[in-house]
Amino acid sequence: MAKRAKSAKSDLDAYLKRLGERVRTMRSRRAMSRKVLARHSKVSERYLAQLEAGAGNCSIVLLRRIAHAMSVPVAELIDERPERPVENLLLAQLIDRLAPAELTRARELLLAQFGGPSNATRNGRIALIGLRGGGKSTLGRRLAADLKVPFIELDREIERRSGMGLAEMFEMFGQETFRRIERTALEAALAGNERFVLATGGSLVTEPGTFELLLASCMTVWVRARPTEHMARVIAQGDLRPMADNARAMDDLNAILASREPLYAKADLTLDTAGKTAAQSVRELLGLLSAFPGRSAARSGALPTRGPGAASSDVDPGSASHRSASLHAAPHPGNAESDATRLRALRASRD
Repeated sequence: MAKRAKSAKSDLDAYLKRLGERVRTMRSRRAMSRKVLARHSKVSERYLAQLEAGAGNCSIVLLRRIAHAMSVPVAELIDERPERPVENLLLAQLIDRLAPAELTRARELLLAQFGGPSNATRNGRIALIGLRGGGKSTLGRRLAADLKVPFIELDREIERRSGMGLAEMFEMFGQETFRRIERTALEAALAGNERFVLATGGSLVTEPGTFELLLASCMTVWVRARPTEHMARVIAQGDLRPMADNARAMDDLNAILASREPLYAKADLTLDTAGKTAAQSVRELLGLLSAFPGRSAARSGALPTRGPGAASSDVDPGSASHRSASLHAAPHPGNAESDATRLRALRASRD
């Protein structure tokens, strides 16, 4: 425990040092003296000196004043990443000027030019996304058997790597460790399989970097149902996570779905499982995949090419699939493997 506390303090000290250096750099770029910045931000010179030295634990209100005084977005000040190259900043400004429809095209061009997987590889990997209770695991197993490809359930891979259940991991180590191992598990699945069917956790879409990797590397299918069906299926599984002990569970589920809908809608295809059996849903999904441009031979093992504009022709008309989801910079995967090793060792000591 003492070692963890020391590590946390060291991490905080390093962040405050980076924050101070960033404030000083941006102030210098704008040829602002500390006195001028103090006057415009209404923050004392003494406090600014402490902040720039890495010794000021600044409130968000004060940071907002300082950022506004330098005409800098607050997010740019508090960004945990190292200082970005100038080209990165210029590219971000260019992207900010694009209309939503242009953003989609820009992302496709960047992927095609700089390191995206081939269309054949992407279309050979089918990833199911959506809220818990939609039927991803059940459909994924059946679909994988039909296509004769491996079925991977990402949450189980995370548990295998960490040596503990998801609930225990969240309770002991929180969101950050889980997200690191989730990212590593996805990267391992992509590195080890040319073709597969993958069932993701419902919240993967909320981690921008991991979700972007999934969208770039796999043909994605949003498996959706009515909120009441989502709830009924989760209850049938004997687990109300993340709504445990909450009398307003249905309200919470609706709120979660509403907040994630623009993200789920970025999928290539949408499958509505409401009121259908698993067998019916699998048949419909196979039909959607066969109708996807260039993918009609998927069942026989041929890997298709994705046609331009395919996503818009195959999604549910009411799925709002062209809504723009706000995706920020990709997270740093960090030391996910060491996290997994640490978790396994801890589990062994607990056992």
